[in-house]
Amino acid sequence: MTAQNGGCHCGAVRFETTGSPRFVQRCHCQTCRRTTGGAFSTWVGFQDSQVRWSGVERSFYASSEGVERGYCRNCGTPLSYQGERWAGETHFLIGAFDDARAFTPTGDHFAEEALPWCAPEKV
Repeated sequence: MTAQNGGCHCGAVRFETTGSPRFVQRCHCQTCRRTTGGAFSTWVGFQDSQVRWSGVERSFYASSEGVERGYCRNCGTPLSYQGERWAGETHFLIGAFDDARAFTPTGDHFAEEALPWCAPEKV
């Protein structure tokens, strides 16, 4: 996969990823729902070495122990997730990419917490 660019709504925070992501998954946990305001979040995970940031530095919110969620302090756009459980990785919300069509989710995380009307299909 080629480089993919993205950033916040106002354009102050920008990023570039290179290579293929480690994963593309939907997360149904309540913390992601509350943090993003969505019924679920779709995350694209990269090794930190595959990520380059530019523009205004992100601000961070510690949403739970060992977890930092990055966002733009100017417009409030949620952008990233970094946690001790996945050390050395940065996970991006798919909507922060300039072309989110480049990624296709391959599964669901915390499916047991999904809202009934958007629960993953059981295969």
